Amino acid sequence: MKIGVVVSEGPYTHQAADSAYHFVKAVLDSGHEVPRVFFYHDGVNVSSRLTIPPQDERHIQNNWTNLAKEHEIDLVVCIAAAQRRGLLDANEANRQGKDANNIADGFRISGLGQLIEMGIQTDRLVTFGD
Repeated sequence: MKIGVVVSEGPYTHQAADSAYHFVKAVLDSGHEVPRVFFYHDGVNVSSRLTIPPQDERHIQNNWTNLAKEHEIDLVVCIAAAQRRGLLDANEANRQGKDANNIADGFRISGLGQLIEMGIQTDRLVTFGD
């Protein structure tokens, strides 16, 4: 079974990103596929490479980056939500005339079309957050 996941709440202020991460791990361990995770609304903040949690806390962005690399999961960040929150990849930073980018490895910026496509190409779509 193919399962798509949407994360729409930010890290460290809501459990959605952690719950989604543990859900995806369990799904993969059960032999199912998670081809894409779509980060929407405040969930886009998971993708920031500039987060530095204390050493004794979980590092949510690193957890997602490592999981995506290990299982070839497409981590898509909504472009409109990301821009509103100051999150840019190198291409968007250049296009917008900004001098820096802050999207972590393993994440990519794209539009809502990726969310629609995920809904069409998966058997189930599970949302974490409001």
